[in-house]
Amino acid sequence: MKPWRDGNLLVIVVKDVEEITEVRQQVETPKPLIVKKVSQKDKKAIKASIKLQAWWRGTLVRRTLLHAALRAWVIQCWWRLTTDRLLQKKRREALVAYAHAERAVVKLQSLIRMWRVCWRYNQVLNAIYFIQCHWQCHNCQTCAFLRGHCVVTDTHLQFHIEIVNP
Repeated sequence: MKPWRDGNLLVIVVKDVEEITEVRQQVETPKPLIVKKVSQKDKKAIKASIKLQAWWRGTLVRRTLLHAALRAWVIQCWWRLTTDRLLQKKRREALVAYAHAERAVVKLQSLIRMWRVCWRYNQVLNAIYFIQCHWQCHNCQTCAFLRGHCVVTDTHLQFHIEIVNP
């Protein structure tokens, strides 16, 4: 129901239920349509205006869809960038953790190798001291010399002692 008729505003004040039905019946009765003869020129103008309106509405719909697609594209780009940054951050953290673990392993291996070489060196040094101590106790008529040669490899320590008579 339109609250206006023929460009004039219609104010209905409802006081009783019976009046409402009467008013509704009065307002809702359709008026007979007046059919005018439309000329051929007017028909073409109406068709052209309908086409123009359809084109304009289609343009507005396409523009709205384009804006919605662009907004969705911007959100998708932002989301991909954010997830890529998070992935790069996780990769970097994993790489740093791996580097720390590898550095600790290498350091531990180095310390163990150093301890093993030191231990072998001390064994050889103790053997040399023992040989020197026993050699000094002997009275030798010819006065021989001790000549030593040491070879250190990554697995063991070799020490060669030669007794040279002049």
